[in-house]
Amino acid sequence: MREALKSILGPVLKRATSKYVAGEALEDAADLALRAGRQNLRCTLCYWNDGTEDPEIVVREYSRILSLIGEGRIDGALAAKLPALKEREDLVEQVVALARKVDAPVIFDAHAPPQTDDTLKTLERYPREGVGLAIPGRWKRSLRDADRAIELGVRVRVVKGEWVDPDHPHIDLREGYLGIIRRLAGKAAFVGVATHDAPLAREAMRILAEAGTPFEQEFVYPLPIEAALREGASYGAGARLYIPYGEAWLPYSLKRAIKSPKTLYWLGRDLIGGRNFVLPSLDPAQMPAAPVAN
Repeated sequence: MREALKSILGPVLKRATSKYVAGEALEDAADLALRAGRQNLRCTLCYWNDGTEDPEIVVREYSRILSLIGEGRIDGALAAKLPALKEREDLVEQVVALARKVDAPVIFDAHAPPQTDDTLKTLERYPREGVGLAIPGRWKRSLRDADRAIELGVRVRVVKGEWVDPDHPHIDLREGYLGIIRRLAGKAAFVGVATHDAPLAREAMRILAEAGTPFEQEFVYPLPIEAALREGASYGAGARLYIPYGEAWLPYSLKRAIKSPKTLYWLGRDLIGGRNFVLPSLDPAQMPAAPVAN
């Protein structure tokens, strides 16, 4: 039954989720990154694997991203997915070593709450060396994870979060987000304020600026960014665009599409209406330059 549903829904999901990636190939993401760079937006490139690929294939894509950065073609960072590497230490070492060579940050994305333990164990091998992790505002454990990130001296990207905390499903996303920001303020090495919520971004940046904590904004393609970006400009904050490419399984998966009415609504909306991303119309001369810190 599951295989039959997969064969029916697979092409539909692929069509809908294509709106959430820059394209299937790195060249598509690099083209968008170049255009964003002309607006003083740095980038974070992420290869979204299809969930079945050998980890060596994923490493090959990560290496291609880092090579582009090393060649100076794009000004960016790598977003890596530890589950896609099957938590293999040798492959993580290979990616981090190349990232160090080209002086590019590697930020490990957040997945389900228990998987953060694996990410933190990985970061313990590479403290203060251009690595970091995403911490979601919707998890109870996130304040503890923020404390550990401070101890390790790594970068933190604060996000609202895709995965619900199964033990605390009703955490207020905005309050959880600001709770992490307050915990990091004055202590973290570097913070990515990753939200398209302009009032939330404004408050988060105010807290960090008053504490003297270095930060930048980060936005996920293809959501609109101009309102939040204007808030950052008032703080002189640099900004980057998170650009995924490949197979887009978020915000959909076969399991979610079958069980979640909300996901089915998203699916129908994106099949019919689509989503159009427009680079900001702000004058690049008036936008802050990207921060120097990696």
